[in-house]
Amino acid sequence: MAEHRQEQSAQDAVLTRIGQLVMLHHGGDREEARRRLLELWTELGEDGDPLHRCTVAHYLADTQDDPFDELAWDLRALTAAEEHERAPAVRALYPSLHLNLAADYVKLGRTEAARTHVRKARRSARGLGDDTYGDGVRAAISRMELRLGEGGLDHLRSE
Repeated sequence: MAEHRQEQSAQDAVLTRIGQLVMLHHGGDREEARRRLLELWTELGEDGDPLHRCTVAHYLADTQDDPFDELAWDLRALTAAEEHERAPAVRALYPSLHLNLAADYVKLGRTEAARTHVRKARRSARGLGDDTYGDGVRAAISRMELRLGEGGLDHLRSE
């Protein structure tokens, strides 16, 4: 029982660190946030908790200046999520992960790849709750669909 509490405490500490680094980035210190996220990525290592690796890679993507680097980090985030896909917390990330990949591909002028990922985002969003997070992700997917000329993807909701 004590061992489980220690493990949970360590898990919470990592999530707290990630949250602090995201706040640093949102506060305007992109370089420092990127540096510290990279340190945490290295610390987690290949065998680190997939949810932590997914989350760190997801936020590292947002700190990148080069769209190819952003894509690489978003792909790492998806790969880490796929290692732990049965966990509800990870499944809830899939729509956002695919939406980010769609945005990356738009930046790179790869419209068909963007369309593929926005469709995956829409399909995976079916599992989201009717709450603020789910509503926000679905709205962002709709905006991306419109941007890609994919408005009216309602048929995917019933597949």
